[in-house]
Amino acid sequence: MITIGDNALGHVVELMMSQGLTPDTHFLRVGVKGGGCSGLSYIMDFDDTTTDMDEVIDLSVMKVVVDKKSVLYLYGTQLEYSDGLNGKGFHWVNPNASRTCGCGESFSL
Repeated sequence: MITIGDNALGHVVELMMSQGLTPDTHFLRVGVKGGGCSGLSYIMDFDDTTTDMDEVIDLSVMKVVVDKKSVLYLYGTQLEYSDGLNGKGFHWVNPNASRTCGCGESFSL
């Protein structure tokens, strides 16, 4: 299962609403695609359509949807948000990653 830290969840909902979307009509889609300096890259976007190939995680505040292929790479991963001195933004804490790039946007297993 993928989890989202409280600070990250608040920022996701805020970002969603700033784009005129609501958690009632849209959800956060997360996944993995090939690319990046370490081999695999994280993807995030807002969506309103699911397929049979999706896993839906209900966080009560909003839903997170992950395609079943990406679940294999993201199992146990947490999405966090930092606004500290070392940088501001979302970052992934993935226990499955054996190597990550310096920017934290790609990884390998």
